[in-house]
Amino acid sequence: MTTDNLNTASAGTAIAYLMKNYAAYNAWANTTLINWLRTHPEEVLEKEISSSFSGIKPTIFHICQTQVYWLSLIKKEAFDWERSYTGTIGEAFDMLIKQSEEFADVVNQMTEADIEACTLVENPWFKCDFANFEYIQQVMNHSTYHRGQITTITHHLGLTGAPMTDYNYYNIYGKKG
Repeated sequence: MTTDNLNTASAGTAIAYLMKNYAAYNAWANTTLINWLRTHPEEVLEKEISSSFSGIKPTIFHICQTQVYWLSLIKKEAFDWERSYTGTIGEAFDMLIKQSEEFADVVNQMTEADIEACTLVENPWFKCDFANFEYIQQVMNHSTYHRGQITTITHHLGLTGAPMTDYNYYNIYGKKG
């Protein structure tokens, strides 16, 4: 078992620790899945398949874009919604890893008060005013959901051996010492 560089005493409350740990987990899980995907031929990974998205690349883009959206709200920055992605699958992989690391870095730098502060969200779909930890949890859960979809897509493409990316697995084996 490895130890984490995240210290529970410095994270403040349990909720602050959990959000920081969960954001680090998300970055690790996304990187772990993408590193496994990179071991397969791009022409296989680019194939379209019947799913909620048409394949791996659009699913990766959706995960990334959703993370960017929620992080922009938490940071109180403007967000420009991209409607489509035209880059390569390798560039999409790089984009998601970079964004996941940025999300984790931002959450790790947040104070306990920042994590517990409320942020008003108004968009065409809903309006809410929840604590930031609710939004952070939403993003991590959303990414987990779509990593599962990607694993299912890879099975339909004939690929097996997807890595374990469960939260408990991260806590036991994935943390950096």
